[in-house]
Amino acid sequence: MPLHTRILLGLAAGALAGIATNLAVKGTALQPTVAEFVRLATEPLGRMWLSALIMVVIPLILSTLSLGVAGLGNLRTLGRIGAIALLSFLGLTALSTTLGLTVMNVFEPGRGMDPTVTAQLMEAYKGQTEGAMGLSQGALSIDLLVKIVPRNPVKAAADGDMLAIIFFALMVGVALTQLPPERSAPMLAFLESLGHVTVSIIELVMKVAPVGVFCLIYSVTARFGFDLLLSLLRYVLTVVGSLALFQFVAYPLIVKLVAGRDPMEFMRKARVVMLTAFSTSSSNATLPTTMRVGREELGLRPEVAGFVLPLGATMNMNGTALFEGATVLFLAQVFGVDLTLGQQLVVVMMSVITAIGVAGIPGGSIPLLMMVLGMVGVPMEGIAIILGVDRILDMCRTTLNVTGDLVTATIVQRFEGADPGHH
Repeated sequence: MPLHTRILLGLAAGALAGIATNLAVKGTALQPTVAEFVRLATEPLGRMWLSALIMVVIPLILSTLSLGVAGLGNLRTLGRIGAIALLSFLGLTALSTTLGLTVMNVFEPGRGMDPTVTAQLMEAYKGQTEGAMGLSQGALSIDLLVKIVPRNPVKAAADGDMLAIIFFALMVGVALTQLPPERSAPMLAFLESLGHVTVSIIELVMKVAPVGVFCLIYSVTARFGFDLLLSLLRYVLTVVGSLALFQFVAYPLIVKLVAGRDPMEFMRKARVVMLTAFSTSSSNATLPTTMRVGREELGLRPEVAGFVLPLGATMNMNGTALFEGATVLFLAQVFGVDLTLGQQLVVVMMSVITAIGVAGIPGGSIPLLMMVLGMVGVPMEGIAIILGVDRILDMCRTTLNVTGDLVTATIVQRFEGADPGHH
């Protein structure tokens, strides 16, 4: 049985068992016994599983971001193609995150819960959020700017000071582009190997995900009953709605206005790519199809397709960024954490940065998403609520990611001054 099916079953079983327990013991003498069982058995198991995911965040960021920047070192040699591609990636990603946050602010799917439940949730998970990665207290202050540059990267890693780690990783990447190849090769090989190791750990940890998700969801529903699942359905509809809006409204507009192409024709030709992305939910697995369609159907020049599309498969994650921004806001609403405009800007910025560092595998965004939650003071355990439905969202957001790569490639082709009609 594929992993995502097992995770969904784990979520369903945990939710049903938890709700059944909740209904059976509510107001009876057994209630304290069940609470004790949750505290000593299911919750610690779930938390250990989450900790195993958080464990890989720092090596993941260090390897992926450093390599990403080092890979951009040949941007200078590619000049304008590189600059236009990078600007398009960042622009599209920031746009999609902003859309996700806006829709969440308007519909507030996490707000419908009983305030007492919200208060209890916060109480239950409060210990996890305090001192959460140093952003929850002040929004964008001068101290924050100073703290971005770590005096001691090892201490920053130990404290979970994510902005400092990201800064250090970016500096390593920049330094690697400055060195002659024979000097940078050993470090590049080490970082690449570290990247493979962390992805392999994520895959191992995800193997026991059904058990972890069962324990976490059981713990929450045995305490809080049915309210939580109802707001989950509204969350899924809101996120899928936002993704669809970007896919079928924003992209066609950008294709028409910026790339100067017929959007209907573009969408028709890119259909195969969208279906492949939807069914595999992996940008990397879809890349061969994206390359073929880009060159043969959309008439992209080989050097544009060959540069923009592989780079996009690792860097350009519009769907992932939208999902991350929306999910952070949803969980903040569920836990009754009010995020200021400044904190929401931090969420946009972090979603754009972490989307670059996401491993192109199913579920690759979860560890980084937990990091963003921690930064704005939302309990990381909250992630358990959405893990079971994540696969459906993963399919939808991968479709958005891959379509975004093709959109960017058509923009680059236009501004490189070549007529798209001629090969």
